[in-house]
Amino acid sequence: MAIRSIVLKGDSVLEKHCRPVTEFNDRLHLLLDDMTQTLLESGGVGLAAPQVGVLRQAVVVLETNVPEDGEEYVIELINPEIISEDGEQRGPEGCLSLPGQYGIVTRPNLVKVRAQDRNGNFFEVEGEALTARCFCHELDHLSGVLFPERAERMMTPEELNEDKH
Repeated sequence: MAIRSIVLKGDSVLEKHCRPVTEFNDRLHLLLDDMTQTLLESGGVGLAAPQVGVLRQAVVVLETNVPEDGEEYVIELINPEIISEDGEQRGPEGCLSLPGQYGIVTRPNLVKVRAQDRNGNFFEVEGEALTARCFCHELDHLSGVLFPERAERMMTPEELNEDKH
């Protein structure tokens, strides 16, 4: 496993549509392992393959909605698609590819995703609150969409400083 460089806004790879994963092999497993390590090192909650320069439909999301005595864990989504959503949440959103930038984005509060695991098996997973936001954000990356395109407005430096205090 290795930590990969995170691609920053301005790199055209972030604007492209990703191709589906068709081979579930050691190369994919290495990509997922590297993405997980990169995500955990970065302090983020989600990472899509194009953010590490790979135009494939692969996403890792940190599940933070765990019981107090439980541990957070990473969900791997290959060729994911949102199959249902419910409710609404509105709040600040950022991105590892746009460091220091945050915007106010409205997302569903509950999202169900159908995807494949690293071995090609289909499964469904639900995400709520931050996890739902993250599913939507990361799946947007697979279509070349960055969160400012979804934001009703970007936050000012003053607002960001208020949130830190």
